[in-house]
Amino acid sequence: MSAEIISEVTEILDYITDNNTVPRNIREAAHESSELLNSDDKEQSVKISTVLTRLDEISNDPNIPVHARTLIWEVLSKLESI
Repeated sequence: MSAEIISEVTEILDYITDNNTVPRNIREAAHESSELLNSDDKEQSVKISTVLTRLDEISNDPNIPVHARTLIWEVLSKLESI
């Protein structure tokens, strides 16, 4: 179950990363979060906690477009369910 959620979250983060309408700092945070979730060097709960903190910070960025903020909130919701 959690592997499916991680896969869905990674797809959303990759979409944000590739979207040129999203500011660079938001795209970089999405890319870093995606890489962290797919890495094997830390325990899953630590990775999810780190990503939740990072994405929560960028979701409050005043420069983030509405569609990207909605996607970030969706990612946060999915990760919190694990």
